Amino acid sequence: MFRIVIRSLLCALICVPACAAVQSTQREPETTIRTTTDLVVVDVTVIDSQQKPVTHLVAPDFSILEDRHPQTIKVFEEHIASAPAPLPPAPRLDPGTFTNDSLVPAGGALDILLFDKLNTPMDAQTQVRDQVLKYLKDAPAGTRMAIFTLTTELRLLQGFTSDPEVLRALVEGKKGNAVASPFMADAVAGDRLTNPVTGQSGGNNPGTQAASDLMEKYGAESILDGLKEFEANQQSVLLQARARYTLDALNLLARYLSNLPGRKNLIWFSGSFPISILPDPSLKNPFVVMGGVEDEFRQTVDLLARSQVAVYPIDARGLTEQSTMDASNIGTGMSRGTGNFAKDNQNFFAQTAGEQTTMNQMARDTGGEAFANTNGLKGAIEKAIAAGSDYYTIAYTPADHDWNGNYHKIEVKVDRPKIALSYRRGYYADDPSAPLKHKEEGGKNAPPAYSALDNAMLWGAPDPTEIIFTANVQLSFANVEDSVAPRNHVAPKIAGPFRRYTVKFTIDPAQVKCDATPDGVHQCTLEFRAYVYDASGAQINVRADRVKVNMPAANDAHLPPRKIAYSLQISAPVKGDFFLRIGVRDVANDRLGALEVPLAAVAELPPALNIGHQ
Repeated sequence: MFRIVIRSLLCALICVPACAAVQSTQREPETTIRTTTDLVVVDVTVIDSQQKPVTHLVAPDFSILEDRHPQTIKVFEEHIASAPAPLPPAPRLDPGTFTNDSLVPAGGALDILLFDKLNTPMDAQTQVRDQVLKYLKDAPAGTRMAIFTLTTELRLLQGFTSDPEVLRALVEGKKGNAVASPFMADAVAGDRLTNPVTGQSGGNNPGTQAASDLMEKYGAESILDGLKEFEANQQSVLLQARARYTLDALNLLARYLSNLPGRKNLIWFSGSFPISILPDPSLKNPFVVMGGVEDEFRQTVDLLARSQVAVYPIDARGLTEQSTMDASNIGTGMSRGTGNFAKDNQNFFAQTAGEQTTMNQMARDTGGEAFANTNGLKGAIEKAIAAGSDYYTIAYTPADHDWNGNYHKIEVKVDRPKIALSYRRGYYADDPSAPLKHKEEGGKNAPPAYSALDNAMLWGAPDPTEIIFTANVQLSFANVEDSVAPRNHVAPKIAGPFRRYTVKFTIDPAQVKCDATPDGVHQCTLEFRAYVYDASGAQINVRADRVKVNMPAANDAHLPPRKIAYSLQISAPVKGDFFLRIGVRDVANDRLGALEVPLAAVAELPPALNIGHQ
């Protein structure tokens, strides 16, 4: 369940009741409090027995149930694949002013290709590239598509376009090349072989020092159990790292897409889906390999659903053959008896089943479809895009408004024979106005606590649009300085001279959650960030401010609403090419926005006349 504002028929922008104003000692006019309706929004695709979309259905053809209780449809809209409308005109911005608002053609679905190079061997990446190029050669006219890549960071390679030549040139170019993953072997088979000592999947033996440590810890009689647990934990570290990077990327992608209207079809090519939600019953502690990612998995799925993203996972490996049958594995442990052979069979089928279960659950929970064990990747792309191009949007208001975190099952029915429906099958009743909670694990080796804003502030990351803002960036002074601006945290060994820049944020307060106090004042807390990166992506300087915004009650209702405005200053070295990444976060609900500016674009502008906050 989440809240949206109805404009015309349906707007996919997720909103909450909010009001705010610039913090000031003077009385400011009150912003109009915008109320919203609690709606559950469900996109439904309807396919006939010939795998063709069923169009021109009307609201009475549908019935929708939540936890087996019939619901009243409040909003109904059909979306049919068509040529994209022209892009809306870009807003006229003053020199040095930028925005993270994304322009996309109105109407129809948006398709996203995600090349997952973090979880895919290089040979499978090459296969995906070839199949995508074949698809783009015959892509239907008007398909609106963007391309992302995932290594240890998410990157936007190409924004939404309906020009297949632009997309094909990018895939054929350097950015489309295969990249070795730092967390997995290039060969799929090596990941699934049985270690002859431990009996666990994976061909590497633990070192002698590790074995000695385990003997001391467990005793000679339990050495085998100790080795098994040790290797499971070693594999878990890599698996957790891949899962964390993958979830962080999907989380950021959902935030990037959140303000774009309509349905988005995420076509995710991956050679291994690391987000395991299943325990390993062969271990003493069955949950040792889960690494606590199940909570973030659930939260990311919720965020994708709120952003109207349907996930279509495609197994980039094509037909997966059993690794024990690969001749290259002779001498790696396969010939050491039937016991290992049987365990390798078991490992292969268990891992494959687990990955496909994850694929299916991700697709089912977001209204997409999973494609596995097929060499027809081009056909899978065509099917995914066709399935997500014609759809119906249904929204209803459930009777239960309790944000108790319980799961509510959704069931959609259509009074037609021989059809198949795809839609998200439920949601968790998590309060969309509250920040996402992430499990924090203790210990000196535990990864840092998850931060959505830290993730969004990475150099070159896509610009999240949960909060749309404009930012004016100008030189603060004409002269250079030997030191950085106040409250700047410059990296070691970075020397001046420096140029100081003033960044002024302007935000519509309707996007921010503010709480009313007994005296009528509305309060919210915002976090502003400004990072300077060099051309290699190294972080040079940081400025981070947390600001309380107060909106005093206004007596004159006819006064115009005010914008939230905040200024800060940050310095960059004079010599070199640098990039400024700036962002804002609503602390109350963890919604955020960010954008990136090359400082060369503002270096020749005149200095700011009003320095403002420091």
